[in-house]
Parts: sequence; structure tokens; C-alpha cells
Amino acid sequence: MTYTHGTHDTDRGPVALSKEGLPGWLDPVVRAAETVEPLQLSRFLPPENGSGRQSAVLILFGEGERGPELLLMERAGSLRSHAGQPSFPGGALDPEDGDPGDAGPLRAALREAEEETGLDPRGVQLFGVLPALYIPVSGFVVTPVLGWWREPSPVGVVDPNETARVFTVPVADLTDPAHRATAVHPSGHRGPAFLVEGALVWGFTAGVIDRLLHFAGWERPWDRDKKVPLDWRS
Repeated sequence: MTYTHGTHDTDRGPVALSKEGLPGWLDPVVRAAETVEPLQLSRFLPPENGSGRQSAVLILFGEGERGPELLLMERAGSLRSHAGQPSFPGGALDPEDGDPGDAGPLRAALREAEEETGLDPRGVQLFGVLPALYIPVSGFVVTPVLGWWREPSPVGVVDPNETARVFTVPVADLTDPAHRATAVHPSGHRGPAFLVEGALVWGFTAGVIDRLLHFAGWERPWDRDKKVPLDWRS
């Protein structure tokens, strides 16, 4: 999938990819986004027949009191899909977002982030797009969009029916071996997990973070034999 790197006007201003003026610590992430192959991110790739619901998530890097951080949210426990699960802001493409092969995922990532967290998209600089991945359990084809929180804005729960909380996680905590584990699903499936900010980040979100840390060269050795169940807090 390719994206036009020009400017695309929307109701909230232009949507474009730009690497100009990014902080130097994001350089490894920029390089990773430019070189990573789909199968290096996940074994679940979009169906070749084009099925699956097109969606996008915003992987937003900011700079907080403890350095680089990521914006995450916890989905409401009443939702039909991925209830109570920490995730990146995001959701399905709407017709007004445009074509998935053009700037549609960029618009969708910003729009969903605004709707779910109150984020002001005008303060976000989009700088990269990762290969689209597939979530078999929900049938979503997800395009991860990378952003730099150039001008931070207040964020929080907009609709309690969709979002339980909005929070940021320092990258230093995500790379800390003490906060890493292998999540064990009741089905027996195992995958990377992060125990941060009172949450267990697992599934698709943890998998993408894990691969980003790895290919950006930020990963530190951690105990993959340390296992946690999905109900680790109960």
C-alpha cells in the first residue's frame, strides 16, 4: 500500500506525512518505518482477497516529564470488541476519510484519536505509516500511523461508553525488563505484554509496540519465561 505524501485538505486542516523538524530520538523509529517488512511485524497479514474492514490506529509519540512517551487508551468494558483492553486510539475508516490507498488511514487515525481522547489533531505531525496488519478475531485490517505530538493538547475520556481512560506511558517503562512479560490467553495463545500504568497491554497493541522497540534498537533483554494471565489484576 502506498500513500501520497502531498497535502490533503480536510475540515480540520491539511493531512500529510512530514519528517521535518522531528526530535533526533525519533530517528530510529523513522528508519524502522521505512524499512520494516510486513512479516517482520506480524504473521497476520491482510487477506489477499481484499476482505476485512479497513481501519487505522495512531501511534503517537510525545515528550513528557520522563522523556519520550506513547499515548494509549483503555477501551470500555461494555464494548463488543476488545472490551477493557488497552489500545492505541483508532478505528474503522469512514467514507469521508477517503481511499485506504491514499490518505484515508491518516485522516481516520487523527479523527478517531480526536473522538476517543479529545486530542487536538492540529498539534500532531504525522511522519510515517507501518504496513497494514490483520486482526483475525475482529476482521479488521489495521494501518498503524506514526505521529509526533508536536504541540501537546489536553486529553481524556470523551465518551465513557467507548473509553474507560486515556493515559501516556514513558518509553523508558516500556523498555524496562521489569515491565515486560508474556501474556497467556485462555486459548493458549501467547504474545508479548507490558505491565505499565496499572494496565496489562497485550494483543495487537503490545505486538506492535514490541516490534517497534525491537526495530528501533530500543529493546532491552527481558525474561520471556515470565508469564501473566489476561486477568492478572483479579
